[in-house]
Amino acid sequence: MANWQVQFTKKAAKQVRDLPKAIQDSLKALIVELENVGPVRGNWANYSKLGPSEHHCHLSYRYVACWRVVDGQVVIIEVTYVGTREKAPY
Repeated sequence: MANWQVQFTKKAAKQVRDLPKAIQDSLKALIVELENVGPVRGNWANYSKLGPSEHHCHLSYRYVACWRVVDGQVVIIEVTYVGTREKAPY
């Protein structure tokens, strides 16, 4: 299967800039996995499906990332939230 294309919403892209460097590094590692393997990432802490096309996992105890499959035919994943779990949209 072709590699997945990962995009960020405008909001998520802004959220990344406010993350500590170590969390940004974890997010980069997650993005590489999403691009190479796809949206189901059961090897990440507290990974779960939030809906038919929505997923989330912890980047650390405090920080999470949320993403969704926008188009399974074109294999696009959109990161919709990156930040503290207290403010996560689930």
